[in-house]
Amino acid sequence: VCVTKELYFHGILSVHDIVAQKGYDPELPPLPDNIEEEDEDSVKIISLFKSQEPLGATIKRDESTGAIVVARIMRGGAADRSGLIHEGDELREVNGVQMEDKTPEEIIPIMAQSQGEVTFKVIPVPGIKEELSANETMLFVRSLFDYNPEEDPAIPCRQAGLGFKRGDILQIVNQEDDTWWQACRHGDSNSRAGLIPSRQLQERWASIDRCVTGISFPAAGLRRSFRLGRRGGRSGNVESKRKSQEMGGATQTPTYLEVAPYCRDHKEGRRLVLLVGPSGVGLSELKRRLLLSDPDHYGVTVPHTTREKRKQEKDGVEYHFVSRQTFEMDIVNHKFLEYGEHRGNYYGTSLESVHKVIGEDKVCLLDVQPNTVQRLHTTEFKPCVVFVKPPLIQELRFSRRKATLISTQDMTKLTKTFSEEDFEDMISSAEAMDSQYGHLFEMVVVNGDFAMAFNKLRAELEKLETEAPQWIPVEWTSHTKQNTESVC
Repeated sequence: VCVTKELYFHGILSVHDIVAQKGYDPELPPLPDNIEEEDEDSVKIISLFKSQEPLGATIKRDESTGAIVVARIMRGGAADRSGLIHEGDELREVNGVQMEDKTPEEIIPIMAQSQGEVTFKVIPVPGIKEELSANETMLFVRSLFDYNPEEDPAIPCRQAGLGFKRGDILQIVNQEDDTWWQACRHGDSNSRAGLIPSRQLQERWASIDRCVTGISFPAAGLRRSFRLGRRGGRSGNVESKRKSQEMGGATQTPTYLEVAPYCRDHKEGRRLVLLVGPSGVGLSELKRRLLLSDPDHYGVTVPHTTREKRKQEKDGVEYHFVSRQTFEMDIVNHKFLEYGEHRGNYYGTSLESVHKVIGEDKVCLLDVQPNTVQRLHTTEFKPCVVFVKPPLIQELRFSRRKATLISTQDMTKLTKTFSEEDFEDMISSAEAMDSQYGHLFEMVVVNGDFAMAFNKLRAELEKLETEAPQWIPVEWTSHTKQNTESVC
């Protein structure tokens, strides 16, 4: 069969005309007959396709008019994606069911059980443009407390709440409400936002709790420097506390810490690892085991002392041996992170010794007091602070029943078995540290069973080296914004 060019193009044009005459727009339901004439211009009929997911909107009764209105639209939900329903819209009908004589508690199950095509009759709030927001807030925070909306009587809608654990990374997508923010948990496949208490609301609750219970969180009871023991010498920190700029602040109120994604440039030193915890919890042993597990990857500082060198010791190995005059001059010049005096001799950890380990391209492990963390909590070191805490006292009694408490004083090891007072002191000191410095802790390891605690710590530190990006305080990126290789 021979087809001429004219017949070929004629066929194409005919098909085009047939297709063009067909309608492909969705068929909307007819306008209801019971709409009052004066409301025709203001009533809006909305048809949405809803699957098993929630609609993503909360409702309430307007106190002044008594009408059922949309209280808020949850970012990422079906209502938000449609761009057709807005906060303040008055809800008249759902699938033909009148809403005027129903309470919000009766309406929620109706909306939740509706599947497939759901038709809404609403009176739109005036002055709202029907368009999706072009920009989504790019604010990320690390939560510093646990939250369960099912246990919160103050949340406007428990079904719309987002539960999270301390340490979770949250993306705040809406802060228009001063009391309830909308957030998504970073890494979740579900992109729908949920309600979380705002920073202001959480701080207010914590303040009320402290007033009601009379709880205060003293700094006393924190472990002494260099494990000098309960009757050991005096210790000190030569640096005044830096003014905190973190979201949530350097206060006793755990809220949210603003963070940013970070990828380490190969030219940068490795992040410092700071181990913090009460006396007797096992910091020294965890540090020793980490060093033995990979001495090419981990390193520790060599402390300074003013005592006499013993004949089996080498300068720069066990200690840096210096004169008392030199040590005191270094104190004046702020060269020590921590220092203490015992039996007439000084002992201290210098900043220079930290730089030396980092300069060898090793992870520097430091066992420090909590207030020392604040001096190192800077862009330069980007420390990962690991809080090692004791288990519940019952497990503590069981795990330490045959253990001995080691107090190293001037290289002489004094040992004694743990007493009930030691257990109580360990737990109360851990609680004081957590309440006062918890906003600085990036990891928490419970040392009940030592083998399990060590394996968890080592695994978490390996993630620190292999996983990218990491989440660091946003202020640490402020000095490196021009370096696009280190911030991603």
